[in-house]
Amino acid sequence: MNPEGDHEAAAPSDLAGRLLVATPTLLDPNFYRTVVYLAEHGPDGALGIVLNRPTDEAVADHIEGWSDYLAAPEVVFVGGPVSNEVAVAVAQNPAIPPESWQPQLNDVGLLDITEGPEPVGGVDRLRIFSGYAGWVTGQLELELATGSWFVLDAVAADVFAAEPTGLWRAVLARQPGRLAFYSSFPDMLADN
Repeated sequence: MNPEGDHEAAAPSDLAGRLLVATPTLLDPNFYRTVVYLAEHGPDGALGIVLNRPTDEAVADHIEGWSDYLAAPEVVFVGGPVSNEVAVAVAQNPAIPPESWQPQLNDVGLLDITEGPEPVGGVDRLRIFSGYAGWVTGQLELELATGSWFVLDAVAADVFAAEPTGLWRAVLARQPGRLAFYSSFPDMLADN
């Protein structure tokens, strides 16, 4: 599945800051129609956050002190199938970036929120995820080679989308050429 160029050709050595958009043929229930923001990618594997799986659970019911910085909807998102008991935060533009800060996209990156917002002086936007998506060495590259993902450019608005359940279609629809047609791919082929 390669409608426009090399969206899933040999993977560059560092895809951090880009999106993995599930192709319509990726039927794994953990990743069906997902948009994953790759926060880290390198020789040891990759770590990403599923952006379009909001829950009904309010962040304020689980984590205190960050409510003023949350992007709407202010709910916990399912970040992926790994370590669902761990809260993972993605933030934009901390006022006082911590030493561990490694932003990838318009000053968007993972943020340790255990000490509250005071050490970082607050952030422009924040989203909280339960768990993450992880790939060991070579696993993501194999999935790319078998056509499971489109690798696409991200914008900060993707990470903090106000309508996250429509993100899969929206990201594909803005792509050039034939790739945009995948945004209208039916949920069930029988519905076509």
